[in-house]
Amino acid sequence: MKLLFYFGHPSQYHFLKYTLKALRKKGHQITLLIKTKDVLASLMKENEEKYINIQPEGRQDSKFSILFGLLKRDLRLFRCTFRKEYDLFVGTDPSLSHIGFLLRIPVITVLEDDIEVIPYLAKLTYPFTSNIVTPTTVRVGKFESKKIPYAGYMKLAYLHPYYFTPVSLDIEKPYFLLRLSQLNAHHDFGIKGISETFLDQIVGLLSQSGTVYISSEKPLSPKYESYQLSISPSEMHQYLANASMLISDSQSMSMEAAMLGVPSIRFNDFAGKISVLEELEHRYELTFGVAPDHPELLIKKLNELLAEPDLSEKFQLRRQKMLSEKIDVTAFMIWLIENYPASVNRLIENPDYQLQFK
Repeated sequence: MKLLFYFGHPSQYHFLKYTLKALRKKGHQITLLIKTKDVLASLMKENEEKYINIQPEGRQDSKFSILFGLLKRDLRLFRCTFRKEYDLFVGTDPSLSHIGFLLRIPVITVLEDDIEVIPYLAKLTYPFTSNIVTPTTVRVGKFESKKIPYAGYMKLAYLHPYYFTPVSLDIEKPYFLLRLSQLNAHHDFGIKGISETFLDQIVGLLSQSGTVYISSEKPLSPKYESYQLSISPSEMHQYLANASMLISDSQSMSMEAAMLGVPSIRFNDFAGKISVLEELEHRYELTFGVAPDHPELLIKKLNELLAEPDLSEKFQLRRQKMLSEKIDVTAFMIWLIENYPASVNRLIENPDYQLQFK
């Protein structure tokens, strides 16, 4: 097959990196496109991936800049794919669905956000895409007929024990990670996260129990320089796996912590609104969400976790319960893509067929 993948965020590449490796080994031709976002280009280079950056200039954070960026990607993607006869597009960006629809190339949209969380992305993408591949709990509204649900999470595709093994780090323990997101995606407008004042309070509390490291997408005040975690992008998951706890305003890293059985508290306006995180919180008790209007609840939960005996062991048991009920997402994606569209028809006829990938 001749396949095109587009990545607009580091987590999207992580999700499919083992799928890409397997498909290449089987002889499929693969083209990778990216846009400039966070550490995505650095991550691709570290993994020796060949790619085309169709938005190297990045963009500003305004709604106009986001829309203008999409129009540029539409045009550049068309130029990259016209008369190339691809069999399938895979990714999340609306531009894939637009150009796929125009050129009559099927498109698999992969994501794990509910339609209420990404209303603009959904309006721009779902009417034009062929299929929406999501975890079972994700809501896609009136596009349910296009949904291909699976019993897993995107982050499990690269943090499942089959693919990721924690190694002991030469670093003093215990330590706590604080992850601060830029909150500049299309669905982040008006979303509040961890303020500098509240960050001071969290750092002061955690410093009483261990070392504090801060990983931030946005620039930080010089007073936090001694706390900043300076590592390569490929090392982050090992540092997360060895952490005693994660405090974050990022959904993505909170999900990753849950996959690894690391206690996490996420603090932003999405608390209580994202179905995959709600399942991880209420079914598996692997993460906890707190809205910014109630910072005192984060401090309360933080104190509870710090006082909990055998906290790591308890979370690892909860992780094992979660893993026992989920599939090997990478194996599922390899099969789905390689056998598309027959694979989709098989799942429509028998949704439980995916359970063979446990």
